[in-house]
Amino acid sequence: MLNWLGESHDTERDIRSFREEAHGLGHAKTVDEIRSVEARAAETYWRAFQKAVPSKLEFKSRSTRARNRQYNASDPVNALLNYGYAFLQSSVRRAINTSGLDASLGYLHEDQPATTPLVYDFQEPYRWLVDYTVLRMFLSRAFSWDDFYFTGDDYRYRFEPEAKARFLNLLRERFNSLIEYKGRALKWDTVIETKAVELGRCLVGRASRLDFSEPSPGLARNDSKELRSRILNLSQSKARRLGIGKSTLHYLHKRAEGEYSLNVYSGTRRKLQPAPV
Repeated sequence: MLNWLGESHDTERDIRSFREEAHGLGHAKTVDEIRSVEARAAETYWRAFQKAVPSKLEFKSRSTRARNRQYNASDPVNALLNYGYAFLQSSVRRAINTSGLDASLGYLHEDQPATTPLVYDFQEPYRWLVDYTVLRMFLSRAFSWDDFYFTGDDYRYRFEPEAKARFLNLLRERFNSLIEYKGRALKWDTVIETKAVELGRCLVGRASRLDFSEPSPGLARNDSKELRSRILNLSQSKARRLGIGKSTLHYLHKRAEGEYSLNVYSGTRRKLQPAPV
């Protein structure tokens, strides 16, 4: 996710900080020390995430106060993240139950026995599925302010039923997307189930290793910093030579200057490619 964000936003410092914090895992000896490393790394991650969120959405952080647990988020982005993580938890819980694991026995969240800690542990490697969906949705303007509303006097965000259905469809699409793993094309939903089975095999001694870094998703974007810069530096005379009309150039300039995702028609994209050396 950080590398994907870095293709269109200035996140180099955040990525460097994240890697520095992650090195602390090599020195962590207890669960509390591991969670301390996680908390510091998360700060740098959400700082980078914020740079990709349109400013008018007023996303400041992923703090406890901002997200207010499950349903009472203080901004639209946290509202959708909360809902998306609940969707993820249902998928993880199903995988854990199907594989015969006990959701009440966990690792990093072992001090929260009433919250099925293994579910909270197991969802961590797959939170990006939700984060990516939320960002792509806002950057492509699939949602607007009209999809959200306040409730009562608590100034907490909810979203309209139709918007909720739209978001669920986007989540299902992402969870059903395919990734190659061990020579097979699997849906991410199936990957989660497979990992639960692999954890069970480790626990009973049938496997000696469990690697949550694989499969690694390949996130591609079509609005890199280089493309935006090329468009913003494109004059009318050069655009005309490339076969790009005046109205198209005006649209491209406007989109490249903004915060939202830059969608460029494939034919125009080919014209914008730098000439071969």
